[in-house]
Amino acid sequence: MRAINFLLSPPTIAVMALFLSVIWMLRDEKDKVRVELVFALVLNLFYGVLLNIFMAREGAISPWKFDRILFSLDSSLGVQAATIARTLEGPAHIFLEAVYQSMVPMMIAWYLLIRYRRIAGSIILTYIAELVAGPLLYIIVPACGPIYAFKNQWLHPPAVTPVPMRLAGMPNAFPSLHVGTAFVFLMFAPGRIWKVAAFLFLVATCLATLSTGEHYVIDLIAGLAFGVFVSNVGLHNFRRAGGFLALTLVWSLGVRFAYATLIAHPILTRSMAGITLLSVILALYRHWCAQAAPKTDGGIAA
Repeated sequence: MRAINFLLSPPTIAVMALFLSVIWMLRDEKDKVRVELVFALVLNLFYGVLLNIFMAREGAISPWKFDRILFSLDSSLGVQAATIARTLEGPAHIFLEAVYQSMVPMMIAWYLLIRYRRIAGSIILTYIAELVAGPLLYIIVPACGPIYAFKNQWLHPPAVTPVPMRLAGMPNAFPSLHVGTAFVFLMFAPGRIWKVAAFLFLVATCLATLSTGEHYVIDLIAGLAFGVFVSNVGLHNFRRAGGFLALTLVWSLGVRFAYATLIAHPILTRSMAGITLLSVILALYRHWCAQAAPKTDGGIAA
């Protein structure tokens, strides 16, 4: 089991991906895409180191985490991460663990998938927006996830008071960047088959974030809004990106400063969640309609 965890760990996957991409690049030095991929992987490794230093520093400066509050907000939603995770124990958990750890290879694979197709926008710009904005949002609502907050009890968490708790660790929960990234794949999927594949991966990622104890349910809802935001940055639709950034900030600031109201009024929390999900679905639908619209000679939808 330790060997599997080591092989599936993000650093191991990143180093293996870099090694394989270097070999691939050396096979044909004329292919610029291969050089771009190696550069992107090296940059990602350096960014990962800097991000870990930054987030570890932030965690040390602000040890008070919002895990008990997020847990209580899940109760307001009417669904708990632990309840879903308990139904996914066994072989399903092993598969979902692999899904959770496969995000970096999937980001690379999706870049290569659309690199040779005429896809509007830049998925690289989307990745940059995600890696820059995500940690800043973690500062607003620092949280680590139920497996860190409740440890061995996380599948059967005790009743808790919704107040910040002192917890050592890097904040990485609200919103879920895993879910946001999986939604990016759906936005940039080039055809019907790939859209289905991306949708299935999004569903699996949602379940994986819960089954591994890394996230609360409410993290996923905010993560979807975040995914629409960064996708539209990459698609150069900055007006829509601004709208979903505002929606993501409403969630972050609401959790940070108005959690007592959200917990005391479940109808408000559920209404916000419903509005967010409908907004995400509508944004995806509009994007797909724009993709399917016939183009004029000038490249503008007729």
